[in-house]
Amino acid sequence: MLASKSWLDAYILTFNCARNTIDTHIFASHLFDGLSKDSASVEYPEILVLSLQEIAPIAYAFLGGPFLEWYFDAFRLAVDLATPEDQRYQNIITKNVGMTAIMVFVRDDAVDKVAWVETAETGVGVHQAGNKGAVGARIGYRADYDSENQLALTFLSLHLAPDETGTERRNQDWKDICQRLVFTGSDLAGNPACLERQQYDEEGTPLLPNSPGAAGNCGIYSPGSYLFVAGDFNYRTSSRGPKPCDISAFPQPTDDTSNSSHYIHLLAHDQLTRELRGNKTMHHLSEQPVTFPPSYKYSLEAREGSLLHPSQGFKWAKNRWPSWCDRILYLDNPSPGDDSYRVMPHHYGILPLFSTSDHRPVVLSLSVPLHTNPTGPISALSPPFELDPEWQKKRSLARKKELTVGAMAYLVLTWEGNGLILASILAVAAGYFTLYGLE
Repeated sequence: MLASKSWLDAYILTFNCARNTIDTHIFASHLFDGLSKDSASVEYPEILVLSLQEIAPIAYAFLGGPFLEWYFDAFRLAVDLATPEDQRYQNIITKNVGMTAIMVFVRDDAVDKVAWVETAETGVGVHQAGNKGAVGARIGYRADYDSENQLALTFLSLHLAPDETGTERRNQDWKDICQRLVFTGSDLAGNPACLERQQYDEEGTPLLPNSPGAAGNCGIYSPGSYLFVAGDFNYRTSSRGPKPCDISAFPQPTDDTSNSSHYIHLLAHDQLTRELRGNKTMHHLSEQPVTFPPSYKYSLEAREGSLLHPSQGFKWAKNRWPSWCDRILYLDNPSPGDDSYRVMPHHYGILPLFSTSDHRPVVLSLSVPLHTNPTGPISALSPPFELDPEWQKKRSLARKKELTVGAMAYLVLTWEGNGLILASILAVAAGYFTLYGLE
């Protein structure tokens, strides 16, 4: 284990929930499978980040607020169940844009080291709504309790355009996110020490001390900030849908890389790898070698037998190419030329298939050197696109559309909404007959 004074340990998980609530006990039992179990006692990382897509049905996701608490509470409970009492976490940030969400947890003994937080959101779905989109969390973390110097850490949760044919659309989604995902200050829930330091401008807007956004560095690529991007990027392994004759070539479990059934042969056609090499997406970001099978798309049969029959092979849906849709990328060094700031990855892997989703979660464990914010050269990390000056106006308009769609979906697609419609009809009918009887 690395010395706690020199390194900050983090654990990032991305999971497409398929609009279902997780089974908290099963999820908890596998949540930290990506941590090393070499020692008798496991030290859990100071920071845990959950990148979540399709967190809930569209009605609840678009309405947000209390409609999503049931889904978020399931993850909070899973985190509690997965950790011993002496290494519990506090959920300091929970934010969503439509169906995409991010949850940031900090270990109890490290919460006081978080000096400030910022959040961001933008939709890239239909009319820039949040059926697809990106949500971000940025925190300032003190190297030690006696220092005011802070380490900036930026975490993003993404869900990009679907389908085998959507490569260009996904690249455009990334560009839109770079242009419209702008970080602003927010309260730090559960950390009164931070709230006591909170300052406000003349309009009552929070001004977080030493926040990168306060200096105008409010986009994704904030100078000196570490950057971690996780999500369902949706890049596939073919530019067309599978034909019946292709299904027999889908990957199956084998350790023999020369076997045509080994996933490595399909991985050679990964769209994300190709687009990264062409500098068309995820600019400046790196990825650990992919040494795990595709995360998507598993059949209903596979989901029904998940965790029960792991040795029976992969059971893929026949209408999609098996693909590595769910990925975690990162900026390996925010200060080029000084390797002392380089991220140290430990494990990049996949969790078991859960019955609630056709995706498997992907995890990355890593350590970040506990230096102060880098001050070295940053020219190589220049943002690939300029910020959109109308980002706020566009987001506000999209949010109004989300609320309209969410309300309509709630009334039509949920039992609660159907009940409201029925109650309204009965109330109108009762009023009519009451008035008629008085004539």
